[in-house]
Order: sequence, then C-alpha cells, then structure tokens
Amino acid sequence: MSALPYIDGPVLERLVPVGRAVAVLEQALRDGLDPELTPRRPAVDLPAGQLLLMPAAAGRYAGVKAVTVTPANPGRGLPRIQGTYLLLDGPTLAPLAALDGIALTSLRTPAVSALAVARLAEPDARRLVVFGSGPQAYGHVLALREVRPVEHVTIVGRDPARAAALAARCRALDLTATPLTAGPPTSEPLTAEAPTAEAPTAEAAALPGAVADAIRAADLIACCTTAAQPLFPGKLARDGVTVVAVGSHEPGVRELDGDLVARATVVVEARSAALEEAGDVIIPIRHGTITSGHLAGNLAELIAGRVVAGPGPRVFKSTGMAWQDLVVAAAAYEAWK
Repeated sequence: MSALPYIDGPVLERLVPVGRAVAVLEQALRDGLDPELTPRRPAVDLPAGQLLLMPAAAGRYAGVKAVTVTPANPGRGLPRIQGTYLLLDGPTLAPLAALDGIALTSLRTPAVSALAVARLAEPDARRLVVFGSGPQAYGHVLALREVRPVEHVTIVGRDPARAAALAARCRALDLTATPLTAGPPTSEPLTAEAPTAEAPTAEAAALPGAVADAIRAADLIACCTTAAQPLFPGKLARDGVTVVAVGSHEPGVRELDGDLVARATVVVEARSAALEEAGDVIIPIRHGTITSGHLAGNLAELIAGRVVAGPGPRVFKSTGMAWQDLVVAAAAYEAWK
C-alpha cells in the first residue's frame, strides 16, 4: 500500500487560491448540496481540552476533520487549535489524502464569508473593519477583497503589536490600513442563567472613539475573535453595512449584540447548526429580542436568490460546517492528482 499523500498549508494555498475556494463552495450549493443535512459536530471533552470531529459526505467524496482545542498550549509555545483532515473516496470510503486541517479552516472560513458578502454587501463596499489580528483576520482581508473593491482596512486588536503587524501586511496588498487597539473583552461566556434582557457590556461602554468612528463609517465588518461577549454596540453599525461573525461556535458566547441582530437581515450557514451552536442568534432568542423566524435564510437560499436584504444592516453568522471542509479538500485533491 502506498503512503497516504499529505497536502500541507503552502501546497493547499497554491492548489486552491481563495477565489477558487469561493467558486467551488458556490458550485456545491448550486449543485444541490443542502447545508441543513450536514451531520452535527461531535465535541468530546478531554483532560487537556476538547476534540471536535467534523464528518461530511457529498458527491464522490467523504471526509472528516479532527480538531483539538488546548487552552494551555500557547503557554507551551504551541498552537491553541490543531487539526488534520482525512479525505475519503465516497463509494468505498478508502482514504485518499490527508490535509493540514488548520490551513484548510483558514482557507474555507473566509471563503464562505466572501460567498455571503458577494450577495449581501453593497457593490461599492470599500471600507472594511476587522476585529482580530490572527490568521482568520488576514484571511478575511484576502477573501473579501476578492468580491468587493476594498480599499481601506481598520484592524482592531487587543495586542497593539499584532494589530500593527497585520496592518503592515494589508499595506503590502496596496491597501491603506489603520491599526487600533480595543479590549481585552471578557473571556467569560454567558450562561444559561444570563439575564432575560439585553444590557450594554463594559467593553462596549469603553470602546475607544477611533474604533467607534471606524464602525460608523464601515461598509464591511469582519469579526474574527475569541471574544465571549459583544465586540461593539450594535447601534453604531449603519444601515446597509454587512457584518460577518466567525469567531464562535458555542451557544453561550457571541461577538454581536442583540440590537444589531434584531435590526439586521440575518443569514446563517444552516438554521439547524445556528440554532444549536451560534450564540450570536441563540442569546437574542433566549432574551426575547428575536425569534427563530428572524433568520432570513441559510447560505443555499442566499445563493439561490431567495433572501432579500432589508433596509437595515446585513449579518452573516458562521459557525463553520463540515461540508465546507469537504468541498475545499476535494478541490485540492483533484488539483493535486
């Protein structure tokens, strides 16, 4: 038996540039893939952290991503999140290839956001605010400029040095970029016993004026953080702005407040996943701010033209789904063969 091929991060980026990732994800939905039928993501608690398993099957392929979350790893000089993807032949379930799971996540998550932004955002959206300064933040800069004429990026981070470094990378893309510092937000998630009415967070009240001004002027806002509570007061977001939130997949944490969600046309990857995992919509439902009927549609419905954006903000809430990994991994494998 020959050795299983391994597609690492640099090879994956070469085989499937972000624009190609957006295209294959859209084509999968147009070909009839139903996000609502994707198996749920089992989470297994381990002594050192958590193991997430993300299985999916579609067309000629199946696969599973195994991701570990180890909170103590940064103190050891290791990544907090690690992972590997195993791609399988659909009919036989024979292993075909292994891929760098984190590189795969770093590619497909911004590509999914860009796919939604291409349908939700104003055509001339040029001013982007990014919360976060890690790989997902940079990935969203790359992906969103594929679908909108982004010219200026404001990076809002907790660490001034990291925000400045990401701004420098944006300038290398011939964008104007401004690093700002805000936070740190609380790391304590809301619980099931959270209050039944929305209340401003301490972080929102302390938001620096320059950050507030950037939010008011933004055409696009990308939230790519590990924050447990809202990053900014939703009332700052103007009508017509498009906000993507990708930083959480737990029901008790969120990056967006109920005010923004209630005003917005809200699109999710899949209603079933959002109502189980997305605190950005679960918490406002629990507070009575919205009902589940407030969700305007899922990603497949958006692509099919069955979602009409209202006059307020537009929100795309992503938790990450296994079908997305499968589609991009299959595209990489087919380009590699």
